[in-house]
Amino acid sequence: MRGEVDRSGDAAALGELIGRQLPGPGGLYRRLADAIAAVIGSDELPVGARLPAERPLAEALAISRSTVVAAYDELRSRGLVESRRGSGTTVAASAGRGRSGADKRMPTGYGESLFRRITIDPGEVIAMTYAVDPGMPELAGEVEDLARTDLPLLLQGVGYHPRGLQVLRERIADHFAESGLPTTADEIVVTSGAHQAIALTTQMYLRTGAAVVIEQPSWPGCFDLFGAAGGRVVGVPLDDAGIRPDLLAKALAEHQPAMLFVMPTFQNPTGRLMTASRRRQVAELAAKYGVVVVEDNAYSAWDPTGPDIPPPLAAFAPKNAEVLTIGSVSKAVWGGLRIGWIRAPRPLAERLARHKALADLGSPVIDQALTARLLPRLTELTAARAISATERKHLMGQLLTERLPEWRWESPEGGSALWVQLPDTDARMFAQVALRHGVEVVAGRAMDPTGAHDDHLRVPFSYPAEVMSEAVDRLAGAWRELRRHGPAPAVPMI
Repeated sequence: MRGEVDRSGDAAALGELIGRQLPGPGGLYRRLADAIAAVIGSDELPVGARLPAERPLAEALAISRSTVVAAYDELRSRGLVESRRGSGTTVAASAGRGRSGADKRMPTGYGESLFRRITIDPGEVIAMTYAVDPGMPELAGEVEDLARTDLPLLLQGVGYHPRGLQVLRERIADHFAESGLPTTADEIVVTSGAHQAIALTTQMYLRTGAAVVIEQPSWPGCFDLFGAAGGRVVGVPLDDAGIRPDLLAKALAEHQPAMLFVMPTFQNPTGRLMTASRRRQVAELAAKYGVVVVEDNAYSAWDPTGPDIPPPLAAFAPKNAEVLTIGSVSKAVWGGLRIGWIRAPRPLAERLARHKALADLGSPVIDQALTARLLPRLTELTAARAISATERKHLMGQLLTERLPEWRWESPEGGSALWVQLPDTDARMFAQVALRHGVEVVAGRAMDPTGAHDDHLRVPFSYPAEVMSEAVDRLAGAWRELRRHGPAPAVPMI
């Protein structure tokens, strides 16, 4: 699907970078020029980079071509770009004057634009770019009690625990055992969230040119993590039971990947739950072809009326299989509690601990101690949250049915978002129109670069009822504009 991608001249990529900056007062062409100038100023468009042609950029932003023409004229007048017949519009040498050149450019990728937007204040925009719940109310009392009883003892230690606090690793092991996967503390490495866990396994297994097989669609960040390591991503479609075993076997035989990355429990973005029999099939196929399996089970919010959650995929693995299991409390308890973990056979856990030590010497001790307090109650806490999440899921479905009846989706068995299909529409174009209506959504291309899900959106339901209602109202307004009028007309130059 992708290794390194040259995005010079990529209209959709530029649109994703600047889309949030377009809503506001004043001429649209001038706001567009200002937004592109800001990207040039940040060096994400370096000197010599080619800008998209006017028509593709207009289509990506769902605006008129004349607006883009006027914006490019404005940028030329500022000396930021130059145009030459046959070579298009490029960033001018004068735009790079005064820069030190010491700061390295951020890598660009399909998930990078999503993570970049997290760093930007959304202002009046309803940012539906990530599907996370607010912190559990129980956290406040646990933090207060920890400060009174545990903190003095913690402060007597050195504070460096690359493998993780012993008490936390023991309780994570107990949590795995309760889920049907016997585990010891020596098989656990604590990480700063599931994201770091994936990054550490990537460092350990991927080399330049190596293939990694993933589900299609998948989590946006994995494309950039695997691509940064020089990996070559190969996608395998899903069915109702999880990743398709027939196509998985074909991909493993053809590409001989270094790693298989799957999300068996409430896959992101589809929310599907891989069945127990499918988990066994996947584990057996990976063992047959000698492929390491990395399973990410960080999403734990489920529908209490749905099927039971099977044990982790590692519980079904043959003895000769190599399976690493990732978990986290960031999705289940609070995104600000950046504690995750990897379960791996002891020799692999020791290697991962060395990678962890090189990364940061260990995750924050107080966060680990707080997580250790929560682990014995994690199933109870997530069960309570699951009831609330299911209510919000039904409400979001009702709102979309009433106000956007043309849209289609399947109610997921877990997770925090709906995977919505738009009829005959590029979701990236719709996302640009939605931004101008004050709501930001993630288009399917961020989760499947092949183009097979370009007509999909991820619509989270992890918001209060009044926010979801307002967001759907704005989405409905954007949909009416796009369907009735097409791209916005040019704004007169003022």
